[in-house]
Amino acid sequence: MTTTTLFPANERGQGDYGWLKTNYSFSFASWYNPHKMVFGSLRVLNDDQIAPGQGFGTHSHQNMEIITIVLKGELEHKDSMGNIGRVGAGEIQIMSAGTGVDHSEYNPSDSESLELFQLWIYPEKIGIAPRYGQKMIDREVKNQWQQIIGPLDGEENVLQINQQGYISILQTDEKKEIEYNLHNSANCAYFMVIEGNVEINGKNLGRRDAIGFSELDGENILLKTDQNTRILALEVPQ
Repeated sequence: MTTTTLFPANERGQGDYGWLKTNYSFSFASWYNPHKMVFGSLRVLNDDQIAPGQGFGTHSHQNMEIITIVLKGELEHKDSMGNIGRVGAGEIQIMSAGTGVDHSEYNPSDSESLELFQLWIYPEKIGIAPRYGQKMIDREVKNQWQQIIGPLDGEENVLQINQQGYISILQTDEKKEIEYNLHNSANCAYFMVIEGNVEINGKNLGRRDAIGFSELDGENILLKTDQNTRILALEVPQ
């Protein structure tokens, strides 16, 4: 039987470090909630706002799939794989940390805040070579799911991660009734409303609210959106 879990936006953990204001969907840093540790293979979903000229200095990761979605502003990235560059609003970045990678993330603007989601997904295999990828989300794709991430050796037109996971975006410019069909019937699915309002399997959600479904056994999920709604769908192993 399908298990449904609501994750209201106002029940997320919060952190205010001056230069960084953030909301934690799952236990992270000094915020701990034993009921919000993971959702399947999804370990972290942080909603960050980084002040101008500030950021995370060089630090290390291993054996984690790290995904960054820039919502506003620009992210300056540098890592030990030799990648140096910027990720702008509407772009998505993946970093498969594998055997280990050092990187830094900064807001290069002297006036504009940087807003982003950062997600961590447990990998399918450990100890593989680190990988990096970056891709623009197509702003012209409306009223249908746009897959932006999939597994290694999957579709060539999406960023690939070391996990049997899928990430998609839905952007609407009209009221829309649409299903989400699992790529893998054994996976669980997590939806976060980036902007707007939506009814998902009869549950009403607003901005930054989320809902998770497990033990779906291949069942499709029905969404009824308002105009100008953006939804993030994460499908990962349970």
